[in-house]
Amino acid sequence: MATLARWCFRHRKLVLLTWLAALVLVAGVANAVGSTYSNNFSFPSTDSSQALAVVKANFPTQSGDSDQIVVQAKTGTLASPATRAVVNGTLAKVAHLPFVTGVTSPYASGLISKDGTIGLATVQLDLQAQDISTAQAKKLIQVAQSANRHVLNVQLGGAAIQVGENQGGGSSDFIVGVLLALVVLYFAFRRSLLSALLPLLTAVIAIGIGTSLIGLLSHAFAVPQFATQLAELISLGVGIDYSLFIVNRHRRELLLGRSPEEAAVRALNTSGRAVFVAGLTVCIALLGMFALGLSFLYGVSLGAAFVVVLTMLSALTLLPAMLGFYGNKALARRDRRVLPGASASKADAERGKSPFWSWWAAIVERRSAVLSLVSLALIVVVALPFFHIRLGLADSGEDPSNSTTRMAYDLLAKGFGPGFNGPLQVVGKVNGPTDLARFDTFVAGLDHTAGVARVLPPRTSPNGKAAVSFVYPAYSPQAPQTTALVNHIRSEVPGATSGSSLAIHVGGETAAGIDFSKVLTQKLPLFVVVIVVLAFLLLAAVFRSLLVPLTASVMNILSIGAALGAITAAFQFGWLQPVLGFAKAGPIEVYLPVMMFAVLFGLSMDYEVFLVSRMHEEWIVGDGDNDAAVTNGQAETGRVITAAGLIMILVFLSFSLINNALVIQEFGIGFAVAIIIDAFVVRTVLVPSLMHVFGARNWWLPAWLDRVLPTLHIEEGDLAGPPEVPEREPVASSAPWE
Repeated sequence: MATLARWCFRHRKLVLLTWLAALVLVAGVANAVGSTYSNNFSFPSTDSSQALAVVKANFPTQSGDSDQIVVQAKTGTLASPATRAVVNGTLAKVAHLPFVTGVTSPYASGLISKDGTIGLATVQLDLQAQDISTAQAKKLIQVAQSANRHVLNVQLGGAAIQVGENQGGGSSDFIVGVLLALVVLYFAFRRSLLSALLPLLTAVIAIGIGTSLIGLLSHAFAVPQFATQLAELISLGVGIDYSLFIVNRHRRELLLGRSPEEAAVRALNTSGRAVFVAGLTVCIALLGMFALGLSFLYGVSLGAAFVVVLTMLSALTLLPAMLGFYGNKALARRDRRVLPGASASKADAERGKSPFWSWWAAIVERRSAVLSLVSLALIVVVALPFFHIRLGLADSGEDPSNSTTRMAYDLLAKGFGPGFNGPLQVVGKVNGPTDLARFDTFVAGLDHTAGVARVLPPRTSPNGKAAVSFVYPAYSPQAPQTTALVNHIRSEVPGATSGSSLAIHVGGETAAGIDFSKVLTQKLPLFVVVIVVLAFLLLAAVFRSLLVPLTASVMNILSIGAALGAITAAFQFGWLQPVLGFAKAGPIEVYLPVMMFAVLFGLSMDYEVFLVSRMHEEWIVGDGDNDAAVTNGQAETGRVITAAGLIMILVFLSFSLINNALVIQEFGIGFAVAIIIDAFVVRTVLVPSLMHVFGARNWWLPAWLDRVLPTLHIEEGDLAGPPEVPEREPVASSAPWE
């Protein structure tokens, strides 16, 4: 680290130009190539995937995505000649699009509401939704909504349509997050605007490159639309935090009398090593999603990991280069005035041992047992709603109120019932007239099944080897009754196919979402074990301890449990609906616990590494005095950890309050609660108090394991030595803006 820091400091112009050139180049390529974001929830072994395979093999023109065009007569009914002409003309235009294989008019299917004002047309595409480009989806919306708006209200729904919808918060949530972070950094660095801008500058450049890479990545992997916003959410927090810890250490070294170059080297050789380990932990947690074997998560995992790696690299290379431009102006003006004759007491005061945190660390040491129990009880209370969590996939009823998918959802629910927003596709693979008759009988029986609103007559494939019927539930796609209906239909299949060659599968977007939820829930325990074990081994190698990584793993799981409990209360119970304005309470996105666990486990490890690494420094320097090491380490890191936590909380809350995409709101609230618990309860109370209780056992490692584990040091080798204070004149800043 020392060599890297010194090289970047001395070649600062080259480093800065390289990062800026990379930003321009990658952003330019990404803008030219474009992106192909998609949501793909299918798995080869599920019943819904088998249904899709049968349709693809036997209905060539119906193997793509099926979406809805909902038409509403603004005056009169759809039966009036003028309105009918507009509907037919609009659907004819849609049918001529090159990626559309067919359109079924509401007049042909009879799907017109009882009052005659709302009709449902079905548009068949040549590809599945995950393969439809954003441009194609937007073109479909544009053509369908080109109808005479004085006569007809046209809205569209379906998976492919969502690809063409811009449901994010744009750049406003990102900008607000940056501004809030700037305010916190300004006060954290004693009202030094230049110092406050440093972490933001390095983070924003890395995020700009990383999000452009995610767009390019979408051409190779199935990357959902929210992946870019999620990566911004994560990396803005960790990027600022990484730079904050390094700049804070750099300022401390300047106040101890070191030259700007030596201060930067020292900062990278201590806090920079902690940043490297912390960033590596976050990436391990994110890439651990590959252990699930779910292709839907690969793009999210890789995209977020790319951006985290870039933010880490910018903190380790671009930041020391910028510190070279700043010189002594990394300090506030009043601190620079005392540099030439800084006393030892002044320097010690600026090392991070604020009066409050010194006082609080002493309280934690004296009341460690009581505080550990109280803080643990608080976390458990917040986590209690988690035991009532219900996982699922949000339907279009959760989309923003001004989106076409939401308006189509509301129109269908009004005209036909909420179940028409998520039809089930009952598919039969037949081998002759006998199988076809059995399938017809099975479908006819569904018309009298509880929870079924309507069943369309089966259609036989051109080759006579398959048949398909659409079944409309009486409840919304995300309702538990719909899940129960799918399970009931599938439970009736063995009896209907017994003694024949007939095979029946239940597919469609709603059934695929139910299957996705089931598969992901089953794989979650394996994922948790993989992440926890890898992080445990990494921390054991760093701190040469068993209790430190064990405590960290348990505390991180508790923080994540509290976050999931808060999300359950906020979104499933609907407690935050008046504040955030989402449409209705409903199940938590099924992939959210997996992704939150990966991200939050990594972020929690950040704080653990920064806190315990400083304690480990004190343990090495302090000749084995555990209480002194824990107290001093907490006193010196308390202010910067809580400042970093506050930045993350504000960033996450800004995304939740400004962004109208439900999944981003859920992530933002979950992350914010997790950081509140982690930074202000776990790292400032629970972990230090437990380390006081454990005593010197914190740093024990069996000899045989010590020999097996690789040696990874965060601290530089000469920590015990006194700092050198060279004779020098104050160094002026070479920052071009001053």
